[in-house]
Amino acid sequence: MTIQEYMQIIRRRGWIIVAAMLLAAAGAYGVSYLQETMYRTTVYVSTVPARPDWGLGNTAKDLLRNFAANLQTPEIAQRVIDRAQLDQNPYDFLSHVDVVADSSDFTVKIEARARDGEVAKLMALTLADEFVEERTAYYAQQDKGDRIEVKIRSRAIGYDQYQPKPLMNAIAGAVLGLLFGGLVVLFLTWAEADLLRTPAALERALGVPVLGAIPAPSGQKDAPQAGTQPGRVEAPTVA
Repeated sequence: MTIQEYMQIIRRRGWIIVAAMLLAAAGAYGVSYLQETMYRTTVYVSTVPARPDWGLGNTAKDLLRNFAANLQTPEIAQRVIDRAQLDQNPYDFLSHVDVVADSSDFTVKIEARARDGEVAKLMALTLADEFVEERTAYYAQQDKGDRIEVKIRSRAIGYDQYQPKPLMNAIAGAVLGLLFGGLVVLFLTWAEADLLRTPAALERALGVPVLGAIPAPSGQKDAPQAGTQPGRVEAPTVA
């Protein structure tokens, strides 16, 4: 297809794409206000070996995954709930908490989500405190050279709203509408692909030049022949 034909398609059916984008963006924007407002916060716990030993460092890296798994148990969650006096059950608490170990910098990332930003901070910091105290008590019984120092990197943490985000949802909806509208236009164009609308299209299809065109009819229907009426059959004339 030539550029002129593409432009013709856009002029004829571009409104379909625009309408799909507007409808999808408006729908996504409206759905955003039906979502529950949620906040999240993140606290980092440092787990550094007591001495710069290669073997102890590798041991600490291997233990990070175990630390993260142990922090996501119902027993730990219940202790955190009791300590922070949260109105939750352990499984609800765990569904709003993510714990990820990062061996590249010996940290455990604790992310908490809640309807209230301050509650999210309380959840994350209390879980971090529980982890630090439990590990500190354990390593206090070990040789000083074999210990791993566990501490909260910073207690000065904030929170941010991650849901809903009407603008981002509207942009995503507009992009999906663009794709959907484009597919609709492509389908309609494909459905009419066998129609030869221009002399250029006819020349490409037949491989011969177009010398002329039959003029369009005037639009008036031919009058019925005299002596006949539509829907009736005349009897033959007998001599």
